[in-house]
Amino acid sequence: MTDRLLTVEESAQLLGTTARFPRRLIAERRIVFVKVGRHVRIPQSALADFISANTVQPIVTSRRRFGVVA
Repeated sequence: MTDRLLTVEESAQLLGTTARFPRRLIAERRIVFVKVGRHVRIPQSALADFISANTVQPIVTSRRRFGVVA
């Protein structure tokens, strides 16, 4: 296993949030985590998977340059 285990604080920093958000993800079982004794660690690959699963791609439409003429 070469995947780095991150603390909740490190995970929050990587996500750009407070520590409360990763803790909520863990409590709701929305992200993979590892319990090491009484400590909780999040694999770095689990964060990457979470980010890619929740990434929303923009809708690309062709815009008309001028309005519709009646």
